Amino acid sequence: MAAPGKRPRDPSKQFEFLVVDEFVRDLVSARVLKTAFELRLIDHLMERHPEAFEELGRTSKADSQGLQFLLDILMAGNVVEMRDGGYELTARFRIAMRYRDLLETRLDFAGFLSIDYLEYLTGLIVDPPGFMKKARLFRLFDYRLAHEPTVENYQRTRAWMRLTTTLTRYEAQACTQFHDFGAYRNMLDIGGNSGEFVLQLCRKHAQLRATVMDLPLVCEIGQEHVLPEAERDRIAFLKGDARSDTIPAGHDLISFKSMLHDWPEDAAGQFIDKAAAALEPGGTLLIFERGALDLKGGIPAFSTIPTLLFFRSYRKAEVYTARLAGLGFEDIKVVEIELELPFFLLTARKPAP
Repeated sequence: MAAPGKRPRDPSKQFEFLVVDEFVRDLVSARVLKTAFELRLIDHLMERHPEAFEELGRTSKADSQGLQFLLDILMAGNVVEMRDGGYELTARFRIAMRYRDLLETRLDFAGFLSIDYLEYLTGLIVDPPGFMKKARLFRLFDYRLAHEPTVENYQRTRAWMRLTTTLTRYEAQACTQFHDFGAYRNMLDIGGNSGEFVLQLCRKHAQLRATVMDLPLVCEIGQEHVLPEAERDRIAFLKGDARSDTIPAGHDLISFKSMLHDWPEDAAGQFIDKAAAALEPGGTLLIFERGALDLKGGIPAFSTIPTLLFFRSYRKAEVYTARLAGLGFEDIKVVEIELELPFFLLTARKPAP
């Protein structure tokens, strides 16, 4: 069989939503921006501009020294500028505000997990098991809580699903740009979370029906997430655990979106084996994942703290292409995509009998 095809990543290919990371590049400016949101300075300046210093003081209830401190850092970070004797948001930041949900999610979760980076990074380097016991990261992403329906478990599961859902909303744009989903009829997204990934696909392709397989509480929260959407009748949720439960047949596309890195390599391989067995002959297996970190382009932004803390988990696409080639899959392709950090999109076709 021919070697898997591979297209090099095009670093010049940009997505406009990546502009948000320009404003969450370091801890100092990111925390000031979060405060500006909390004090409704940003909302005020979105509606009224330019605005006098005194009016901004009344809006924020900050004293003059505190307000000047905020504005100075906001101006240094290209969030705010002065015009006609008043303050207003820069044109660049107004573009970022088109993606406010992503911007605020980046701010919230990078800030929440910054303590892990600041206090426990040495432990992560030399004692990963010890880090896992201390870190907020693994208290946040505690999938064990997604089985038992308690008030606390719902709250904890919703917290990390907010992050993954918002990221997926934008990452899906990259996936759909580099792969045509128009030929598929029935897809299964294993570990599909809130259903945001399949929702994006169903919006673009009216013929597509999708099933999300995930843990019980994740599915319940996911059903709530897609309920207001016109595509809800084409999106089903299947409560299950891919480690132990049967993966249902009858799908011409099975996908893993940002799921396999959560598991050791042998477990990820077993997921692929089970999906390959369940996939219809002639169907496609798709993996859309973060790749191994490549930091040659410079120091990553503060906004990437949640991703950097998982640095041990990300793999090269070759790990999966080798597995699929061994299973007899054909037409194996990899597209490397540069978002805030590297991604890859892998597709492979199960041969017809």
